[in-house]
Amino acid sequence: MIYLSIGVFIATLIFVIWQPRGLSIGWSAFGGAVLALLLHIVTFSDVFVVTSIVWDATLAFVGIIIFSTVLDRIGFFEWAALKMAVAAKGDGRKVFFFVILLGAIVSAFFANDGAALILTPIVLEKVKLLKFDTKKMLPFIMASGFIADTTSLPFVTSNLVNIVSADYFHLGFVTYLLHMVIPDLVSLCASMLFLYIFFRRDIPTSYNPGDLPDPRHAIVHEGMFKASWVILVILLFGYILTELLHIPVSSVAGLIAIVFLIAGARANVIQPWRVIKDAPWAIVVFSIGMYVVVYGLKNAGLTALLGHVIRASTHGGLFAGTLATGFIAALLSSVMNNMPTVMIDALAIHASGVTGVMQHALIYANVIGCDLGPKITPIGSLATLLWLHVLRQKGITIRWGNYFRTGLLLTVPTLFVTLSGLYAWSLFIH
Repeated sequence: MIYLSIGVFIATLIFVIWQPRGLSIGWSAFGGAVLALLLHIVTFSDVFVVTSIVWDATLAFVGIIIFSTVLDRIGFFEWAALKMAVAAKGDGRKVFFFVILLGAIVSAFFANDGAALILTPIVLEKVKLLKFDTKKMLPFIMASGFIADTTSLPFVTSNLVNIVSADYFHLGFVTYLLHMVIPDLVSLCASMLFLYIFFRRDIPTSYNPGDLPDPRHAIVHEGMFKASWVILVILLFGYILTELLHIPVSSVAGLIAIVFLIAGARANVIQPWRVIKDAPWAIVVFSIGMYVVVYGLKNAGLTALLGHVIRASTHGGLFAGTLATGFIAALLSSVMNNMPTVMIDALAIHASGVTGVMQHALIYANVIGCDLGPKITPIGSLATLLWLHVLRQKGITIRWGNYFRTGLLLTVPTLFVTLSGLYAWSLFIH
């Protein structure tokens, strides 16, 4: 049973990451789930349990991607990028930090995958307008990819990993925000610091702001652009109400997606059915299928074993438990992707029997590890794989060896500082 569970999990993971002949990650995960059922590693009742855990997360993610796509079509993100580039007034270092800040905002409000898909090509286009050569472009490219994950902590909706964990442990939007807003700010500051230290020699000191177009020219539809700000404010209040009214996050994200689709269609800036068709529906199948496979590891007792390891780490106190859980999640995410890792660790934390302040610290440490840890390797998260795909489409190839060296040097210290921030904040609010 144990060897079968591990074998099915590894085989599924290989196909998800490899994607032979363009095979969708959804089909790979679905195949793994069917195989797990045929081999009696999981049961149909397990499928229903998994579906009840992940349906809200996956549908919320689809909704976020849909309204992010509409915002992109009306020039919302391009306007923001140009605004920041103009505000830097020709200072290359300042615009570097502004790119990081923009990435953090987009990642927080529109999810890390949205930041990777939407912001990367915009940043790339803008640095080309500033006539930076390849060496000078690299810091901006790497920064936009790195920050998409490292600052996807503050809201439940900032990362699919966050939603899954919050749903599993029944954490409301406000409760989650209260625990993670400070660690996210710590992660942002640490990311800025370590990115600057690493790339400081390659960041151009100046550029000609005159090479940039007027930000207003990026706006495709003025009325839709102004209405978007109002809708986004309503979105934020809607998220807050999800905890107060005990309604799923996906209901708010889905409703706002519909509003944007209708508004975009009336403004003649999008074709709604095309946006819906192009939405990442494969993620829905992937989430359910992959977590069914992961549930097979639980049935084989492997998550309980990991739970004992996590519980043992807490014997050294809150700080030791927080660091250990975060780095375990980061290591597992870097080698087998953060999507299965967050569920494996969530099941392990539940199995560990830890309660109270310690349990809360472990839950959030797991999220931090699964959000930041994937940056160590190119296969750690879907956002990174999407980011690399977008770059390849633009004719830029990041070699895996170079990525791993950069990712390791940037991620480990950022992760340590962020987990330390979580520990200090946990002591303060409890």
